[in-house]
Amino acid sequence: MNTITKPLLRAALLGSAALTLAACQAEEPEFEVDATDESGGELIAVPEGEGVQVDLPETEMTPVVEGAAAEDAMAEEAPAE
Repeated sequence: MNTITKPLLRAALLGSAALTLAACQAEEPEFEVDATDESGGELIAVPEGEGVQVDLPETEMTPVVEGAAAEDAMAEEAPAE
């Protein structure tokens, strides 16, 4: 390396390092939550029987067919109307 290239290379390296550090030091965005914590930070547990009644549907569960059998099963099904 000649005597002109070394200082230019060093200056370029220091300049890119400074830009990299400046990019890392950017302020992170702040997010505001539009909610209030009314529990005081504690877990709220309701004793059984004091909640809202939920009716769940009775749905029959069917196993998933894999491989070539799945393609045959899809071909046998009637298209939805």
